[in-house]
Amino acid sequence: DYDDGAPLWSDKRAMVYEPSDKAIVFIGSSRIKYDLDQATWKSLTNVHPIQLAIEGSCPRPVLEDLANDPDFKGNLVIDVTEILFFSLAPPKLGTAMDNAKYFHERTPAQMASFELNKLVESQFVFLNKDYFSLNARLDQLQLQSRPGVFMMPLFPLDFTKITFDRQNYMNDEFLKNPNEINQVKANWVFFAKMAQMATPTPPEAYETIFKSVKEQVNKIKSRGGKVVFVRTPSSGAYLQGENMAYPRAKYWDRLLKETNCPGIHFMDYPTLKHLECPELSHLSRADSRLFTKEFFRLLSQQKGFAFLH
Repeated sequence: DYDDGAPLWSDKRAMVYEPSDKAIVFIGSSRIKYDLDQATWKSLTNVHPIQLAIEGSCPRPVLEDLANDPDFKGNLVIDVTEILFFSLAPPKLGTAMDNAKYFHERTPAQMASFELNKLVESQFVFLNKDYFSLNARLDQLQLQSRPGVFMMPLFPLDFTKITFDRQNYMNDEFLKNPNEINQVKANWVFFAKMAQMATPTPPEAYETIFKSVKEQVNKIKSRGGKVVFVRTPSSGAYLQGENMAYPRAKYWDRLLKETNCPGIHFMDYPTLKHLECPELSHLSRADSRLFTKEFFRLLSQQKGFAFLH
């Protein structure tokens, strides 16, 4: 697979200027990266999918970057994972901000380096730095947390593979391994507990978020762009926890009302609501193909998106 750092993200960010009837941009967090199967999408339409979502990150900085770019007049799909979309935590905002900064400031030498690296990376197998570098191997010793040392939970290697188009997928080996699936489920429990321990977000902060998202969406629409929100699937206890922490009427419904944008929520459609995420939060590659076909059908029915056919 490929190193999904700022250079690869920037390569896709540079594509957003394609004609609006030839391309569509996706932003969000990890779910849309797993759930949108690009091969299936490309079999349905010639409209190019541009994947700018970032795992574990809030998409609002990317929305702001596109909104403040006067040359972006395209079509935008915003994936909403509430715990990330409405986050104000610096770690959830940092990667997206860093990627946007890298894109705007990258040098000719960095762009040339990316092209050379792409050529080599497509032909040779490299050791994944997130798993096989010295620091990564030391992290995998999983020493006990103690004063001054906090061990973050680890994800199995086969849980995340990344294509050059920035699509994530789970290996078959992961799907056949109950221990690894349970390891990822336990990670979600850990992060949920961490979120509960964090300082509660004050109500006025949410008001600021809704206001800024509305302003940014309006900027894009004022230039002729189109925006639609999507709530991708989650399952079981994870979905129950999300519904409790982020009641639909208070967050999803209000988001659509404030921005005056259409939205596709997976729970509204029998063809999507039955999809089960193996580790509660992302679809398998087989189910991502089913999701993509139905999502494409639903999206093409939205006002202004008929050009997809």
